[in-house]
Amino acid sequence: MVVNLFTDPVWSGLFGDEEVQSAFSLEATLNHYLAYEVALTNALNAHALISTQAKEAVLKGCEGFEPDLAALKAGVAKDGLPIPAFIAQLRARIGEPHAAACHKTSTSQDVMDTALALALKQVSQILTTRLAAVIGALETLKSANADHTLMGRTRMQAALPITAGDRIATWIAPLKRYQQKLEDAAKQVSVLQYGGPVGTSATQGEHAEVIAAQMAAELALEVPTQSWHTQRDNLVDYANVLSMISGSLGKLGADVALMAQQGVGEIKLSGGGSSSAMAHKHNPINAELLVTLARYNSTQVSAMHSALVHEQERSGAAWALEWMILPGMCMATGASLQSALKLLQQTEWIGAPLSD
Repeated sequence: MVVNLFTDPVWSGLFGDEEVQSAFSLEATLNHYLAYEVALTNALNAHALISTQAKEAVLKGCEGFEPDLAALKAGVAKDGLPIPAFIAQLRARIGEPHAAACHKTSTSQDVMDTALALALKQVSQILTTRLAAVIGALETLKSANADHTLMGRTRMQAALPITAGDRIATWIAPLKRYQQKLEDAAKQVSVLQYGGPVGTSATQGEHAEVIAAQMAAELALEVPTQSWHTQRDNLVDYANVLSMISGSLGKLGADVALMAQQGVGEIKLSGGGSSSAMAHKHNPINAELLVTLARYNSTQVSAMHSALVHEQERSGAAWALEWMILPGMCMATGASLQSALKLLQQTEWIGAPLSD
């Protein structure tokens, strides 16, 4: 077995999502760090907190900056996060007398939380597009099979006849509700972080609000009403939406897997996974994967609730827990939407046509 199914060279063929993964890649993350420092430098200069000469020196240092990754790794081991080593290298590149102007008034969490906001904004755009595509595919499937008959089942026992349209409608309805939920949650997490060492923006003085507004505009993020160093409820809301999306797709997957059972035959799927021992089998891989990913996210979201407990003005423990959980939840949701679309494209028909 492997440590990370989402990114393993082999297992990513099933669990992977290259688009979502790219939003959290090292290259993207380091670029977000630099974008933050550039925006900060521009705003500090605009409000006379650093000189024009210092601004030009910092921006020149940021241009094309590629940190020493081995030194960053050593810095993470020592400091618990990469920003102190990242800023030290960047300041060394800028040189005196303007090195101190780099990162002035800010703190490590400001940079990393803003980088997260930028990543989640990209992920949200990907998920929004895919969610709409899945809903569209379901509506097409419903239109083609609406009057076909199925046996309605309660507690997995035969109950009364229904139509395929009845069942597909239960798949569509929650996904449509999630479109608005995702839009709202995405906006709440696409917010600049700018609180300074203890989240009070004290080092920015009277300019704090206008500096934050200018930085947010440059980075295309929402303006914070205050620091959210220890206010992680919006991230938890976002995780909840991810879990709901994958959960409802898991319900779809479970239904399809049951309908595809030999002897039931309520759905026709093209393709399917083969068996190493039984040539007659065509396993509903994408349907099964939807169930697996739904269960994964349902367990991870509870850990995000644990990460609400940030001690006092900043936390290392709860904050680090987020790093371990949220990207994986994004990957699982992205993979769920991809797999749902594949499954729907494999579906040739659902239910039996009404006899003349």
